[in-house]
Amino acid sequence: MLNNPHRRFNALTGEWVLVSPHRAKRPWLGQVEKLAPETLPAYDPTCYLCPRNERAGGVHNPDYTGTYVFENDFAALLPHPEKEGTGSDSPLLVSVPEQGQCLVVCFSPRHDLTLPELDLPAIENVLTTWTRASNDLAEKDFIQYVQVFENKGAMMGCSNPHPHSQIWAQSQPPNEIIKELATQTAYFNQHNRPLLLDYILEEQKRKVRVLFSNDHFTAVVPFWAVWPFEVLVSAHRPTQSLNDLSASEVSALAEVFKLVTTLYDNLFEISFPYSMGFHQAPADGTAHPEWVLHAHFYPPLLRSATVKKFMVGFEMLAMPQRDITPEIAAERLRQTANVHYKTRPNLS
Repeated sequence: MLNNPHRRFNALTGEWVLVSPHRAKRPWLGQVEKLAPETLPAYDPTCYLCPRNERAGGVHNPDYTGTYVFENDFAALLPHPEKEGTGSDSPLLVSVPEQGQCLVVCFSPRHDLTLPELDLPAIENVLTTWTRASNDLAEKDFIQYVQVFENKGAMMGCSNPHPHSQIWAQSQPPNEIIKELATQTAYFNQHNRPLLLDYILEEQKRKVRVLFSNDHFTAVVPFWAVWPFEVLVSAHRPTQSLNDLSASEVSALAEVFKLVTTLYDNLFEISFPYSMGFHQAPADGTAHPEWVLHAHFYPPLLRSATVKKFMVGFEMLAMPQRDITPEIAAERLRQTANVHYKTRPNLS
């Protein structure tokens, strides 16, 4: 089955993905970009995220030494947007108000150090900052969902190379959370067990898609992966949010994040682009025993540092499709060194 076209069911979203392993053998005549070598300075006086520098509207960043959180200067959501008419006399033309808040989280004052290049205490500090900011937003009475995410690299639309992430909080749960809440709730109602806990147990039995596992978290190329080197990181117990994690779980999560992002960078020996985000339970004031905290890594690269997966044509009009199987992707990542390529001894 793994060598022939087949569909795989995404139990977390209720959707399907088409897998076409034989297509990985076809010749490539498409777009190839030549990458310029990355030589970022530790501090960039023109960067609006570096310490002491000026941002939009004349605001100056403090001389921060750890993480730095501030209100997004160009926020997609506003805490108190101007009220305007949203009614319509047609059920086909529906719009409703949406309010929220958007934060930016700089990982460190260093302009040149991405997550895999930070040490474990610094990554733990990033996780703690995400937790604290998420919890503060979730406690606001007009917020029902908090999304922590990072877009890494220009290929993923990142407008500034200074390593940073964002947190968007909004008054209604977004589409992906609505889908995941429905599937996890239905599974929990039927089995009295969280879906993701059972899924991780299945992956640990089979091992072929598991990248790494410690006492508290597992990183796996999911059975239903859409992106070539997609990774799912899941907790080992029911946890609704980052705020539910103990100190030892935060340390374990930092270990997993450093390993996954290091494997990514080492795969093609570049600063590997991706979009990553945590899926926390809705902040709606109710218990969610069906939910397990998890993070998705969606990287676009396919064959090399210059060839990426395009979501076009069939993917846009019909359903997601992938060529290399999740099993092959997991094996390639497992065979990659777990020491960052920039820190390896020069043997030449």
